[in-house]
Amino acid sequence: MNTVYSIGELESFLVAILVLFIGHSVNRHVASFRKYNIPEPIVGGLIVAAIITILHFNNIALEFTLSMQNTLMLMFFSTVGLAASYKLLLKGGSKVFVFLGIASLYIVIQNAVGVSLATALGLEPLMGLIAGSITLSGGHGTGAAWAQTFSETYGINTLEFAMAAATFGLVMGGIIGGPVAQRLINKNDLLSSYGVGGNHHKDHPDLVTYDQLEEDRVTAKSILEVLFLLLLCVAGAKWIGSFVSTMDIGWLKMPDFVYALFLGVVITNITELSRGYKINSESVDVLGTVSLSLFLAMALMNLKLWEIFDLAVPLLIILLLQTLTLAFFAYFVTFRLMGSNYDAAVMAGGHCGFGMGATPTAVMNMGALVSRTGPSPQAFMVVPIVGAFFIDIVNAIILQGYLSFMG
Repeated sequence: MNTVYSIGELESFLVAILVLFIGHSVNRHVASFRKYNIPEPIVGGLIVAAIITILHFNNIALEFTLSMQNTLMLMFFSTVGLAASYKLLLKGGSKVFVFLGIASLYIVIQNAVGVSLATALGLEPLMGLIAGSITLSGGHGTGAAWAQTFSETYGINTLEFAMAAATFGLVMGGIIGGPVAQRLINKNDLLSSYGVGGNHHKDHPDLVTYDQLEEDRVTAKSILEVLFLLLLCVAGAKWIGSFVSTMDIGWLKMPDFVYALFLGVVITNITELSRGYKINSESVDVLGTVSLSLFLAMALMNLKLWEIFDLAVPLLIILLLQTLTLAFFAYFVTFRLMGSNYDAAVMAGGHCGFGMGATPTAVMNMGALVSRTGPSPQAFMVVPIVGAFFIDIVNAIILQGYLSFMG
């Protein structure tokens, strides 16, 4: 029986920051991690998760208190919205639908791979969907929801498999994104249109880079103003989510971070059209980068790696092949269909993130890239909008199609 140690709120927050420091320190000393832009939260998070796993097998359980985790995620998606002015949306809007088509095509392939391999390995074909887009494109929340559906409808208990598959996907999505995109950038000699290095904010005042190495000129006043707007988006998102649930408006029911993102879009475009107040993009950049880093550190601190150890060998085989399939698809298909340019390479890295894990993983992949290779504002607009809003709807439709066909 495990001895459980509960870690307080403040101490848990300190560990989350320590995760980032560990990741930074390891990346600084391991050249291959820097070369392939393995994100620092992934590196630090896996080290801490490994320590927690060792303690788990020695009958010691650590429980972190991470009540800020969801708020930090909502804050980050609010900054994505605040960075999406109507001028940027008009400039790259068509790319959203191209990328949505590519991501939708991949979900069909992802489920085909899962069902085919599950059948070949002697598993229930439905398990192929669990090891397909349910957990890999959908994440832990979607996995838990569908596991309940499978239990009620088909009498199959898939919750443990779903959680393990989603955890595996989260880790692998963060690992393969950087190498895939970096290979594309190096092979094709691609450059950011904004250049590499230098002070991008000085040359392009409205640019939000999500580059943790960028030199930002911010003031306490600008940070407080943007923090107020972010918390306004967070509070508004929670209020809308609660209202939609209370009123039972099914067609409006979406994850809270979607509401936060679109509230940010509304606020930034109102201020831009009215010209009464200009949002400080550098403060948005700083707070967005900090909130994303801390959110991911907290998510990875809570990884239960022993759930992956408990995976049946056939399911592990399916997930490894899913990883390779996505890497090849992003490299050969996503990159080419998105334009074969620098932005397309960054988006290919992002596709690895949310095709195997979640939208924050996609953004983390892209953030690690742009810190070294230059800004890609189009990628930071297209990938989060598709990953945060459209892909869950498409995923549900495609899954229903598979279930009807398999029925």
